[in-house]
Amino acid sequence: MLRFVLKLFLGLAFSACALADHNLGLPPLTVPNDNPQSKEKIELGRLLFNDSRFSADGTVSCASCHHPGKAFTDGLSVAKGIKGQTGTRNAPTVVNAAFYETLFLDGRANSLEDQALGPFVNPIEHGLESHQAIVDVVQHDSTYSQQFKNVFSIQASDITIDHVVKAVASYERTLISGDSPFDRYLFGRDHSTLSTSAERGLGIFKRKGNCVTCHEISWNNALFTDNRFYNIGVGFKHLAPILDDLIAFIGQGNNLDDFPLTALQRSELGRFNVTKNLADMGKFKTPTLRNITLTSPYMHNGSMKTLEEVIEHYDKGGDKNRFIDTKIFPLHLTLQEKTDLLEFMRALTSP
Repeated sequence: MLRFVLKLFLGLAFSACALADHNLGLPPLTVPNDNPQSKEKIELGRLLFNDSRFSADGTVSCASCHHPGKAFTDGLSVAKGIKGQTGTRNAPTVVNAAFYETLFLDGRANSLEDQALGPFVNPIEHGLESHQAIVDVVQHDSTYSQQFKNVFSIQASDITIDHVVKAVASYERTLISGDSPFDRYLFGRDHSTLSTSAERGLGIFKRKGNCVTCHEISWNNALFTDNRFYNIGVGFKHLAPILDDLIAFIGQGNNLDDFPLTALQRSELGRFNVTKNLADMGKFKTPTLRNITLTSPYMHNGSMKTLEEVIEHYDKGGDKNRFIDTKIFPLHLTLQEKTDLLEFMRALTSP
C-alpha cells in the first residue's frame, strides 16, 4: 500500500511538472532577425554579463546592479558603480525586459542591444573611456576569442562591441518569469491559487485602485506595464526651484544641455531628457509589477522601501505638481482594501 501511494504521489508530481508552463501569462518573445538565439551565444552572454573586467577599476559587472540572487536588481535605492560612486536612479530588474518596447527608466534605448552599450561608458557605472576597452579584453582572452569564433564565425581581430552586446542581449532574453499564482489563477483557470484576500485585491487593482490603467493585464498575457511614461510626483520637488527658469530657457529655443542643473535635477527631468517635449517633464516608465515583492526599494529613485509606502503614495493621489498625470488622483482605499491589494501583489511572484 505504501509503495502504491508513493508511486501515485510521484506520478502526480511528475505530471504537474510536465504540465507546468513557465511562460504562462507572458506574450510570445520577439527576437531580432539580426541576433537569433543559440545556446552558445546565450552562454557567452552570461559570461560577459558577469565579467567585472569591463569596468575602469575591475569591480563592476552588469550583474553588480542586476544580481540573480536579488531578482536581477541590487537591493539599493540607487545604483552603485566604480569607486563606490552612486547614481541618481534605482536599478530596475532585467527580468522580462526582453518584452519591453524601450529600455531604461526614461526609455532612451529601443532594444536590449542598445541598452547594453550605455552603462559601460557611464562615468559612474562602469566608467570606461570607450567601448574599445571591452573589445581589447575580449580579443586578448583566448577563451572568449574561441567562443566568439564559435558563435559569430569571426576571428579575434574582427570582434566588435556590436558582437559583445548581441551576446549580452541574447542572455538577457532568457531572463523571463511567468507562471505566478496570479497567472495560474487567471490564465490557467485554477482559482485555488489565490487567497480570498488576493482575489479581492485583484478586483481593487482593476477597478477602485486604477492600477491596471498603467500596469496592464491583457486577455491572454500580463506584463503589468503599458510601456508608457508618467509623472506621478515622485522626486519632482527637486525641480521646483528651477522649473520656471528652465521652462523659459527652453521656450527661447535654447539647448537643454546648456541650462545649469545638478546631476539629481537632470535625472528628475525623466523622459523630457529624451524627447525635449515639455509634456514629458518628470515622466518615468511604468515598471513591471512581476516579482515586485523581491525588487525593493521602489520608484525610479528608490525612495520607497516598502509596498505599503507605494500604496499610500497612490492612495493620497501622488505628490502634486503642475505636470502630474491626470491618471493620478486620490483613491480613498480602506485599510482592508490596502491589505488586499498588497496580498494580490504578493501573488505576482514567480517560482
